[in-house]
Amino acid sequence: MRAHENFLLGQMDAVVFDELLPHGSVVKLTSGEVIAETRVEIDRVYFPHSGIISCVVALTGGGVIETAMIGRDGAFGAALSLDGRRAFNDAVVQVGGEATVFDTRIFSDFAERHVGFRRQLMTYEQFHLAEVQQTAACNAVHTVLARTCRWLLRMYDLVGDEIAITQESLSQMMGIRRTSVTDAARVLQNSGAITLSRGHVRIIDLSKISALACECHANVARNYRWLRHRER
Repeated sequence: MRAHENFLLGQMDAVVFDELLPHGSVVKLTSGEVIAETRVEIDRVYFPHSGIISCVVALTGGGVIETAMIGRDGAFGAALSLDGRRAFNDAVVQVGGEATVFDTRIFSDFAERHVGFRRQLMTYEQFHLAEVQQTAACNAVHTVLARTCRWLLRMYDLVGDEIAITQESLSQMMGIRRTSVTDAARVLQNSGAITLSRGHVRIIDLSKISALACECHANVARNYRWLRHRER
């Protein structure tokens, strides 16, 4: 099983990891798949190896706003499995991939028995909450171009320089008009930072994207480096 490709599972104590792994299975994450709905009990915990799960807030008018991304550096449903098991917001697969999944009840019992692993999950939840807070601040005060660059940098961290995403999906996740995303994408393409094709973005010059981004991605990355150092 490819579970070691997920950071949290890869950082586990070897003996504890060998005890947990037989309870897991590898599943495909399909773009657009809804893996959790608001106030509905979840039945699986996801540790992605690849792809991206987006945590989103559904709005009354039918739109959604993305609050955080979860990829190979984290997990979805781990903390929820320990308390209540009901999702507070929707979770949607933004970019397809694979994940190791565990039944929530089995996972909860396991985490209760292994204090060190439970502490590791709680540390990750602190990182996740900080990302949500940073996203809220970014959406409130930064320009569309800066926010688009932040989003691309985070996606690059999780899936690399080839990103399967449409401008329509990106505009929905950012809560802005598609024309605004198109304008930002055109600026980046004209500068040689990215290339665009239908449903696909390729990052060409990461330094140019970084120069146009706000400070939010750097803050999230700094928190992640702290998390990695803490878990060694």
